[in-house]
Amino acid sequence: MTAQGPPLPDGPDEAYGPRLEGAGRPDAPELLDFTIDLTSQEVLRQAQVLAALGPDWDPLEALRGEEAAYALLYSGLDAEQQRVYDDLVAAGVLPRRGDGRAAA
Repeated sequence: MTAQGPPLPDGPDEAYGPRLEGAGRPDAPELLDFTIDLTSQEVLRQAQVLAALGPDWDPLEALRGEEAAYALLYSGLDAEQQRVYDDLVAAGVLPRRGDGRAAA
């Protein structure tokens, strides 16, 4: 062991264990096409999410609530906070909203 850490392995085979027999050889068996169709699982997941939300869930109201929370989050910023906010918007970290200024 050196001061920088343990010695490196001599090659990729040593780093990742022994090679599989036949790997990379022209006479190696063909790989099998292995696919899974998750469509039915996705439909079930979506149905369960909608059932959990309930019949009274209003997606537009939820979006309005998110917008209000976003506006409140960046409201009342002092000059330095506003500068940082503007820098983050300019860098593309935060989306530009309204007139480009945080809510007052």
